[in-house]
Amino acid sequence: MYPVKRSSQRLDLHELAIEDVDAVFAIYGSAEATEHLSFEPRSRAQVGDIVARSIASATATPRTEYALAVIERDTAELIGFGRIATDPHQQRGATFGFALRPDAWGVGYGVETVRLLLGLAFEELGLHRVWGARSPLNEASARTMTAAGMTQEGVIREYIQKAGRWRDSVVHSMLDHEWSARHN
Repeated sequence: MYPVKRSSQRLDLHELAIEDVDAVFAIYGSAEATEHLSFEPRSRAQVGDIVARSIASATATPRTEYALAVIERDTAELIGFGRIATDPHQQRGATFGFALRPDAWGVGYGVETVRLLLGLAFEELGLHRVWGARSPLNEASARTMTAAGMTQEGVIREYIQKAGRWRDSVVHSMLDHEWSARHN
């Protein structure tokens, strides 16, 4: 499916463009924004590579990755990044993740972003199960995924190595029939 374009009340979700490198770098290069993510802040060159790979993967057949820009409609600025990656080991399943610029935190954009990604997963991609993992310390992400209707499933022990230390990840998921029950 290409191109992806979904909208909520305040946000648009669409394909990344090479012009988005600086805006994605404002997220992926930020120590604050990546504090609870699975990686250290990225360099601008690394972000450029990520965006270029994401653009290339958008037209792959079959498409297995949806790396998308989160745009604030009022300002037309990229304020976030969302990703769905299908899992070849899980029938109709995928992982997802999202990150927002720190100055966009605390106003409900996270919940809108998660709902846009889940809507894409269930309504357009026909997936059965979508899951994401968060740092145990990221309470804001826990509240966001819960508010979007996801269920906290459990903990994957020592799943991520960051800054030379192993860290657990807390898993949240949603199933297609749970999405349908909330949105029909």
